[in-house]
Amino acid sequence: MISAEIARLMETDSGIRRMWMAGFELKQQYGEENVADMTFGNPVAQPPELLRQTLQEIVSDPPEDLHRYTHSAGAPEVRERVADHLDARGILPGVDASHVMMTSGASAATNIALRTILEPGDEVILIAPHFPDYPAHVLNHGGTPIVVPTTADFLPDLGAIARSIGPKTRALIINHPNNPTGRQYSEDDLKALATLLRDGSAANKRTIYLISDEPYREIRFTTEPFVSPARVYEHGLMAYSFSKSHSVPGERIGYLAVNPRCPEADVLVDAMSFSNRILGFTNAPVLWQHVISRCLDAVIDLEQLRGYRARLMKALIAKGYEVTETEGTFYLYPKTPDTDDETFVQRARNELLLLVPGETFGCSGYFRMAFCVDDRTVDLAVERLPWATCRV
Repeated sequence: MISAEIARLMETDSGIRRMWMAGFELKQQYGEENVADMTFGNPVAQPPELLRQTLQEIVSDPPEDLHRYTHSAGAPEVRERVADHLDARGILPGVDASHVMMTSGASAATNIALRTILEPGDEVILIAPHFPDYPAHVLNHGGTPIVVPTTADFLPDLGAIARSIGPKTRALIINHPNNPTGRQYSEDDLKALATLLRDGSAANKRTIYLISDEPYREIRFTTEPFVSPARVYEHGLMAYSFSKSHSVPGERIGYLAVNPRCPEADVLVDAMSFSNRILGFTNAPVLWQHVISRCLDAVIDLEQLRGYRARLMKALIAKGYEVTETEGTFYLYPKTPDTDDETFVQRARNELLLLVPGETFGCSGYFRMAFCVDDRTVDLAVERLPWATCRV
């Protein structure tokens, strides 16, 4: 028999994957071309041309060690390129290769960080709406998730966060830009959050870490500058994935970086490298370490996503929905016209439009649309989106 905890988690499995799997049944029944599946952040766009060319070059003329283990933290030259990239762009100034380790995506990075810093019973603050797997990530390593709502406009509620910090608080996870809301937080908001964590650390006489999950950092539609939460807080840990920025979600490649101002940075990276190994990741995929490190700036073209976003926003507003224009990510998070998320999502599903209920993200009364799709899917979504109010 499976463990009781896994059985419980399976009962509350991510609504994203649940709806995604339901889509398979509808596609078999009605034909894939007739179903508008906007459930999963699984981009259909091809990776940038430079990335594909680099992959071909490396496979055609591979280094001798291409298919061997690397150090658990990653190949030294790869870590150095990533660190140089973060420093040169001002994302994490002063970082060097010793502060970076390559991972099998951002979810692996988050689990590695939590495995390294948590003692049994430690609390981890999550800001809702949040990525659905965060609570399970925390529970994986003996922690207790503490969910704190945002403000009405989806910004960190500093008062609520301050009240949630207690003697067992060990970390806060922040997704920036946020999935599902698309909000980008200001530097002032992040500095205020860092002050709360410093005060909490001092009161507890124990460091509270900030894990900044940033896979959508390159997918932004605002002219406001991006500031990494890991940059403004000396105990910041940055989890990154190239899945979205380079459209390679299936390749599982990313990294975990430690703020160079962190006094225990060297110890942390050594410990996280150990955690990477004992969690079974061993090392990030070696082929993709080499490919991605040569294509760090070759991100996807945002124009198509920008167009999809504009078309869907227009349709939502025209059909009576209350929705905030996203600043980043490839999601929209409108309010549901029905009080029950599941009821509304089922209503849309009856029209062969697949959406994700807001409760999946710890925030009911909304639904998420993923627009990392194709023209046909956007056309169908615009056509089949139910009216928010009754038409006379």
